[in-house]
Amino acid sequence: MSKNHSDFIAIYNQYKVLVYNVALHYLQNVEDAEEITQDVFVQIHNSLVSFKENSSLKTWIYRITINKSLDFIKHKNSVKRFFIFGKNSENESELNNISSFEHPGIALENKENAAILFKVINELTENQKTAFILSKLDGLSNPEISEIMNVSISAVESLIFRAKTTLKEKLSIKFEKYRKK
Repeated sequence: MSKNHSDFIAIYNQYKVLVYNVALHYLQNVEDAEEITQDVFVQIHNSLVSFKENSSLKTWIYRITINKSLDFIKHKNSVKRFFIFGKNSENESELNNISSFEHPGIALENKENAAILFKVINELTENQKTAFILSKLDGLSNPEISEIMNVSISAVESLIFRAKTTLKEKLSIKFEKYRKK
């Protein structure tokens, strides 16, 4: 067994849960998160020899995962638009599966509210969404987020602030009972 292979196995064992959870936060669907996890580790395996260590391995893996997740969302949204504006699908479940919400960490009675929350999170700009997810769902510090996103710490703070402001506004409309009178 080569050193690269044993390095990859160690990386996989150390980061598989992190990659899956990040993908799940973006996609809210178990099968999609599993697919992204697989794609991320294929890319890591193929690129490990060329990893320059300009950033930490964890940062590099976060970047790959976020980029794969965002690309997946863009592709899925373009497929959804194709079904809506293009040919009619023979299989109606094909279209329904595109927008399914399935997050195993959310209790059944909270699924509807969580689906609304994630729908609003998904409406944020890519940078706001990434900063918010890394901060609030993954619990990373602003310096860690800054390194992953390759932006300044003040930019991260601004992105998180704008994301929270946007979420508060949009959620207050969706959940009128929480709106201040």
